[in-house]
Amino acid sequence: MKYAFIKGHQARRNIRRLCQLFDVHPSGYYAWLKKPKSARTRENERLVGHIKQYWLESGGVYGYRRRPHHRSGEPSVIAPNLLEQQFTTTAPDLVWVTDITHSKTHEGWLYLAVVLDLFSRRIVGWSMKPRITRDIVLDALLMAVWRRNPTRRVIVHSDQGSQYTSHDWRSFIRDNKLEISMSRRGNCHDNAVAESFFQLLKRERIKRRIYTTRSAARADVFDYIEMFYNRKRRHGFNNQLSPVVFEEQFNQRLESV
Repeated sequence: MKYAFIKGHQARRNIRRLCQLFDVHPSGYYAWLKKPKSARTRENERLVGHIKQYWLESGGVYGYRRRPHHRSGEPSVIAPNLLEQQFTTTAPDLVWVTDITHSKTHEGWLYLAVVLDLFSRRIVGWSMKPRITRDIVLDALLMAVWRRNPTRRVIVHSDQGSQYTSHDWRSFIRDNKLEISMSRRGNCHDNAVAESFFQLLKRERIKRRIYTTRSAARADVFDYIEMFYNRKRRHGFNNQLSPVVFEEQFNQRLESV
């Protein structure tokens, strides 16, 4: 009781000091405390409650300012949409599409960037990191270039995220004789094939698992891409053939001509 009295007395002293500082009578302060909240204040508090709830349920993702992101001093560079939702090509390594997704683990998020060949829907490059930086997309594209070693100019299509408008990305594209294409801002349909792969990955693998560590998630996503999706998963676009088999049959036809 004595402790509570001291705390209450100290609080009243602090209130009096604040009232003196702002030239407000203590009786006015206590009257303001008892005043009912306005409709606008109650509505703001309700909205803040919803925002906090969605932020917590999303693991801290919603509410974070994501792509497109503009760094001060580095203006966003927008490239034309060369793809224009034409998702069919006549040969491998004419058009690659790339995008980023994430999976949840007990250690935090694991981000995945992929590069997909439109001809066979094969994942030709990928990278996984705990942070969504420009390195993740550069490493995925580096893998694609190293694996495929294209002999002609390849269109590389992405959204307008900051990772894809960075100076490093543009320099890599230019140095490797590739060509940039970008979706229209906010139009996910312009990169629908990459989005479709992510939906498959999540439905067939990620949502069926609980990852305790990023290493466990990384190993499982690697297994899905390299051991199952590319080599074994039948794809309706490929006449029910896996991407690898579809490409092998195409190369066999070329050799027989």
